[in-house]
Amino acid sequence: MTADPPTPAPRGPRAIRLCRADAAAIVTHARAGLPDEACGLLAGTGERVEVVYPAANADASPVSYRVESRDQWHAMRDAEARGLEMLGGFHSHTHSEPYPSATDVAQAFYPDWAYLIVGLGGAEPVLRAFRIESGAIAEIPVLVDPE
Repeated sequence: MTADPPTPAPRGPRAIRLCRADAAAIVTHARAGLPDEACGLLAGTGERVEVVYPAANADASPVSYRVESRDQWHAMRDAEARGLEMLGGFHSHTHSEPYPSATDVAQAFYPDWAYLIVGLGGAEPVLRAFRIESGAIAEIPVLVDPE
């Protein structure tokens, strides 16, 4: 009898760790995008976000987002020049809970990325992050350091 080969560990971050200033910058960008969804990219090392790249929402829509291609290109080049990896992306939900919509799942093209969602529907913004692979959604912790 042979044992099944081990399942490879998932690639990418298992949590997202932000400094307080970066978390605030993401929320500020999300609020500035209203009434449309806002979006951007996250670069860093391991779980640690070191650079937040706010981007234009090319969809200019309150129910969908698409990172403007020039903003994505600049972010990826800058991250590479700094020796950082792209950890994921972020976007806002203007009136719904911060959980991936069917559209978010269909457009989750990078299974090793973290997808951070800013929920703006309540009294206070809520940050949640997810891994999305082959339609499966798994929440991962968002850790905001007090620094």
